Amino acid sequence: MSYGNLPKIIDPRKLAERGIRLTGQSSVEKMPNFASSLCKHDDPITVDLQFDLDELRIRTISGNAFGKVHMTCQRCLEPVEVDVQAEFNLAIAFNEEKAKQLPRYYDSLIVEDEEIELLQIVEEELILSLPIVPYHADCSVQTSFGDEDMTEDSVIEKTNPFSVLAQLKAGKK
Repeated sequence: MSYGNLPKIIDPRKLAERGIRLTGQSSVEKMPNFASSLCKHDDPITVDLQFDLDELRIRTISGNAFGKVHMTCQRCLEPVEVDVQAEFNLAIAFNEEKAKQLPRYYDSLIVEDEEIELLQIVEEELILSLPIVPYHADCSVQTSFGDEDMTEDSVIEKTNPFSVLAQLKAGKK
């Protein structure tokens, strides 16, 4: 088990064969594609991944990544805190053909080289967990624009354009 800083580059096949568990934190700023959707880039993300072999001897990665990040509220354009959580249930495949042969309950992770960047995998899953439209639950949005000094008393009373018809109807009786 590994705590603290997560390694930048890993060999997932070797980690799976050894049954290694990686646990640690990373900053959002180390994940540029994920950070581009956020308004604050210093939020921590906690990662807990278990590399293992399943009963079919398939190398797997399971676990989760979670944290609180700040996005721009689409109602008031102020920062809003959003909970993100990504679940991992990946099977490691050497190529596209091997990935098609994996059981359907796994998402495939194609690893052609021996080593991959760990945070890139985490980043992709976190992007998928972001809400499409972030907003505050109790957001106060400005709904009226113009003069704030105008009150209901100062509004000019408009006459009803159909009042002439009412007069005609009254004249026929």
